[in-house]
Amino acid sequence: MIVKRKGLSRVLYATYYSIKGLRAAFASEAAVRQEIFAMLILVPFAVYADVTNVERILMIMSLCVVLITELLNTAVEKLCDHVSTDIHLLIGRAKDIGSAAVLVSLLLAAFVWLTILL
Repeated sequence: MIVKRKGLSRVLYATYYSIKGLRAAFASEAAVRQEIFAMLILVPFAVYADVTNVERILMIMSLCVVLITELLNTAVEKLCDHVSTDIHLLIGRAKDIGSAAVLVSLLLAAFVWLTILL
């Protein structure tokens, strides 16, 4: 029987599994590592940049959108690889669409940063 946790216990377990997922993504995906390292450089830059608070928030949020999208893409890819390692048209499309989502998020972040800084 599955135990349904409630209240603070549920929050603590959810946090534990989220951190576990971040560690797994960091360990297994070069793109996740690259984006986190980029954030380690760009977030402090955004904090100290001579921009308004709203612009600062937009700059940091755009980086978070990239990481969120990459994590979701990684989850889709891992699930696809679990379902089948064979070449399959629909699995290929799912992976390509996830990759396209990451590209769109990267373009959005570049647009936000360039618009604000230039």
